[in-house]
Order: sequence, then C-alpha cells, then structure tokens
Amino acid sequence: MSVKLQSAEEKISDTMRDYLGEIYRLGQGEAWVSTTALAEVLGVSGPASVRMARRMQELNLIEHQPYKGIQLTPEGKKVALLNIRRHRLVERFLVDVLKFDWAEAHDEADELQKGINQVLEDRIDELMDHPTTCPHGDPIPTRQGVMPEIGDKPLTVVPPGQRGKITRVKTREPEKLTYLAEIGILPGATFELIGRAPFNGPLRLKLNHGEQVIGSELAAALWVLCPA
Repeated sequence: MSVKLQSAEEKISDTMRDYLGEIYRLGQGEAWVSTTALAEVLGVSGPASVRMARRMQELNLIEHQPYKGIQLTPEGKKVALLNIRRHRLVERFLVDVLKFDWAEAHDEADELQKGINQVLEDRIDELMDHPTTCPHGDPIPTRQGVMPEIGDKPLTVVPPGQRGKITRVKTREPEKLTYLAEIGILPGATFELIGRAPFNGPLRLKLNHGEQVIGSELAAALWVLCPA
C-alpha cells in the first residue's frame, strides 16, 4: 500500500497562515516581531504563540530567535502575502457585493476566507474587476504574492496647511471605523490640515462637507498622500 507524503503546502494550516499574515502586518514584512505582540493581536497565550513559532520554523516559514522575536523567511513572506490577498479580496467582496458595513468586514472575512479555495478566490477577483485595495484602503497583494507600494504616510507627520487625500484607515476597531465613516473620513476623501494642537493634541481637518476635529490617536490610524 502506497503512502502519500504531504507536500510543504499541505503542511501549512489555516492557523499558520493567519499567524504569518499577522507577522507580516506587525513587522511590515521586514522587522522582527515579538511572540508577545503576536499573541496579543491573535488573542492567544504567549506559550501558544511560541509553540506555533517552533512549528513554522520547522517548515522554514520563519526565523525565530529567543529575546529577538520572529522574522519571515522568503517562503513565509509569500504565504503571508497570499493570505493577506485572500483576506482583503474577501473584505472587498463583503462590502461591495454583499453590502456589509466596512466596520464588519474584517471579522467576517476572517471566517469566510477559510472556506475559499484558489478557484473561488480567482473568481471573486475577476467578478470585482481585480480591485487593488480593500475597503479600508490597504493594497491587495498580487496573485504572485507581491505587495504594491503606495508611498503614503501617517497624517500625524503632515504639516499644517498641507492638502491631500486619505488613502487608508489602519484600524480594525468597529467603533472607530463607524465614527470615521459618519464624519466622512474614508479612503479617497480629500482634506486640508488646518491646524494641530501641540503635545499630541487634536488635529483640525477641512473636508468636503465641513471641518472636523480628531484626536491624535485616531489621526495615527489615517494614512494619506499629499502632493509634493
């Protein structure tokens, strides 16, 4: 009786893909990420995070060094980017086609993407005419596992008087997303930074429909493109 050997791809579980995607997000694909930070964002215990790191290292998906953390290998980075691609495509599908609110999209996509294979992913991509960003403005990696460059920056580093466009909103908190939508701060919205209070004080923005004042914590989640 023949024994079928598992391929490297088959050994990578959905849970591993979620871990790799979060490692990429936390380290922007390059920096070392602590197992503590990873455990916190995934809602697991520290020991569970360490155990998973050992398993992923055995598959050459990450490099793990005690007291330094985790870094993706080239193989791990590609798996992470393809996982992020599927997640963001599903978010776009949920919002654009199924009419979910953008504040719901992340959690719903987490569950839905686990039942989607490559054929379905490609069909969703084609159906939506190959979107380039998720509903929150984050770029969707290519089918080859390449992350497009946007060249944007946090609103918090923009000087007063500068005009630009909101490119993405980097928060998963539904309450914040709902509030930002209510005041018209969405990807694609144009703005002018009228003023900024000192010592991490609030920012005053001029938008299409009027002015809004937002705190520095919320402003840090907004990334923008400004003309040179």
